[in-house]
Amino acid sequence: MASRPRVVVTGNARRWSPSWWCTWLALRLLGACPLRVSVRHQVSPDAIDAVIIGGGDDISPSHYEQQPEPDGEYDPDRDDLEISWIRWALEHNRPLLGICRGSQLINVVLGGALNQNIRELRKLTYNRPGLLPTKQVRLADDSCIAAVCRKQRLRVNSLHSQIVSRTGTDMRAVGWDLDGFIQASEHTQRDVIGVQWHPEYLFYVPSQLRLFRWLLDCR
Repeated sequence: MASRPRVVVTGNARRWSPSWWCTWLALRLLGACPLRVSVRHQVSPDAIDAVIIGGGDDISPSHYEQQPEPDGEYDPDRDDLEISWIRWALEHNRPLLGICRGSQLINVVLGGALNQNIRELRKLTYNRPGLLPTKQVRLADDSCIAAVCRKQRLRVNSLHSQIVSRTGTDMRAVGWDLDGFIQASEHTQRDVIGVQWHPEYLFYVPSQLRLFRWLLDCR
């Protein structure tokens, strides 16, 4: 019997982490073995098949040469940990999925930048954070993520106030909300996808569960 694919899932170090347990459930439903990684949960990179960089606190703007926001909540130790896993996945050619903060950090590691606060810039998009799929996202017709989700338009949730303003090297913007903010990006040469929403909270939606299946199918 084939062994379950081993997937690193990074996130916060809190004892109760809903995003971790929802990601764990999505991956287990697909036959994978999720491995929690945080500043308190360490995993050896040996025999790792794929990596998910999860959502959470803001990324320190020092990583993309901006000044911190007065109300910014940063976790430099987590930044360093996840940056090392992103670099490891790229170096070892492992499939990589970035969720919300994770999508932002992948782009930052590859030389991209963020807009630190888009709340006041919202015009057409519902601006209240929520787990339900209330936001519209349009995907590029020729994108990998559109093929994975089997849709060009998605309804997704939204928990973010920051956004990728400039994609990293070899990362291509492939998804936008009604205000034109980047909601999805993907690498032009590697198996790397970043989404600004939280598919782990929408694992009951077929198009969202397919993102996790893609990660396992790429290995």
